[in-house]
Amino acid sequence: MIGELGLTERADQPIHSLSGGQRKRVSVALELLTKPSLLFLDEPTSGLDPGMDRSVMHMLRGLADDGRTVVVVTHSVLSLDVCDRLLVLAPGGRVAYYGPPGDTLSFFGFDQWPEAFEAFETERERDWAGQYRGSRFHRRYIEDATVRPYAPVPGGAGASEAPSGAPAPPPKAQSWGGQLRTLVRRYTAALAADRTFLAIMVALPFVMGAMARALSEGSLNPESTLNVLLILCVGGVLTGAANAVRELVKERSIYRRERAVGLSRSAYLASKVVVLGTVTVVQAVVLTLVALVGVPLNVPDGKGVLMPALVEITLAVALLAFTAMMLGLLVSALVRKEEVTMPLLVLLAIVQVVFCGALLNVRGTPVLEQLAWLVPSRWAFAAMGATIDIGTVAPSEKTADPLMDHTVTAWLFDMGMLVVLCLALGIAVSRLLRRHEPVVMRR
Repeated sequence: MIGELGLTERADQPIHSLSGGQRKRVSVALELLTKPSLLFLDEPTSGLDPGMDRSVMHMLRGLADDGRTVVVVTHSVLSLDVCDRLLVLAPGGRVAYYGPPGDTLSFFGFDQWPEAFEAFETERERDWAGQYRGSRFHRRYIEDATVRPYAPVPGGAGASEAPSGAPAPPPKAQSWGGQLRTLVRRYTAALAADRTFLAIMVALPFVMGAMARALSEGSLNPESTLNVLLILCVGGVLTGAANAVRELVKERSIYRRERAVGLSRSAYLASKVVVLGTVTVVQAVVLTLVALVGVPLNVPDGKGVLMPALVEITLAVALLAFTAMMLGLLVSALVRKEEVTMPLLVLLAIVQVVFCGALLNVRGTPVLEQLAWLVPSRWAFAAMGATIDIGTVAPSEKTADPLMDHTVTAWLFDMGMLVVLCLALGIAVSRLLRRHEPVVMRR
C-alpha cells in the first residue's frame, strides 16, 4: 500500500509529521489493506490546498484504473475531470444530473460551478429531477445502462457465452504463530517509538522502589514492615495496570479492521500479554530490588518458605504486577473512550490499597472479606507476609491471618490465587474483545 500510494519515501516517518495530503493517503491506505473492490470516501480532500486536492484525486483515479470502484462524496469541483461519472444531487437528495463531468455545466445552462450551486439554493421551485429524467443523459446513462443483459441458462443454449473465469479466492490467513510474531514485532516497535511511555516505564519502578526503601528505615521492623509491603503492592499494581489500561481501547478501530480480514483474536491478545507482560515483570523486579536489596528483612530463620526471602517477595510482586496488567487490559476492553481510563486507573489503585490488608482488617468482616478475594493485592500482600512471617515480625490484629502463615501451604495458596485471577481476567478480556467485533466474526 505504501508503494501504491506514493509514500515510499515517507515509510519511516511518524504520521503526525506528514502533510495534510499525505495523511489523506495514509487514511486511504488503511482501508485498502483489506483489499476492497468497492471504496467509498466522504470528503477525502476537505481542508486541503488546491495542489493537495488534485494530488489526492489523481491518486484515487489511479486506484480506479487498477480495477477498483471508487465513489467519492465531495464539495470540491477542482478535479471533477478525473472522474468517469458525476452524480449531482439537488436539495432534498434528488438526482439533478448523472453523466460525464464535462457535460454537467452545459446541461444546467451555467458557465461556472458557483452559479450552479447558487441556483440550487435560490431556484427551489425548479424541477431539477424532472428536467434530468427527460434528458438524453438519463436515457443513455441510467435507462440504457441499467437494462438487464441476457443471462444464459446454465447448460442451455448460449451457456458457452457465460464468462468462465471465477474470481480468485481470498488469500489464506497467516498462521496463528505467524500472526503472533508479526503482532509482537509491531507492538514492540510501537511502544519503543512512544518516548513518553518509555520514560514513565523506566522511572516508575525506580520512584516506587525508592519510596519503599525510604519507608523501610534501614530494615524491616514492626513499624516499617506494613508500610514497605503496602508500597510494593501499590507499585506493582500501578506498573502493571498503567502499562495496559489504554492499549486495547486506543487500537479498537485497528483491531476491527484487521479482525475482518483474518486476525486471530487469541493471537492479538497473546501479543499484548507477551510484550506487556515482559515489560511489567522486568519493572516489578527492578521495583523490588531497588526497595529491598541490602535492606535486612529480619525473617525468622533467615529464609522464606521455599526460597530466599528476597526471591519470594520478588516473585509475589512480579505476579501481582502481571495480574494488575491483565486487570488493566480488562478495563481497556470494557471502556468505550480512552479518556476514561486514567480515572479508572486511580480508582483501581485506591481499591488495591484499601483491600490489600495493610490498612484494614478484612479477615472475618462479612462482604468486605469476600470482595477482597477479587483484589490481586490482597493475595500478593498475604504471600509477602507469609514469606517474612509477618505475624512474628509485626504482630497485630491485621497480621493474624492464616493466609500470612509462614508455611509452604499458605504461600502457594496465595500465589495460586493470583494465577487464578490472571486466567479469569484473560478469559473476560477475550469475551469483551469479541463484543467489539463485527457480528460475522464472533466465533
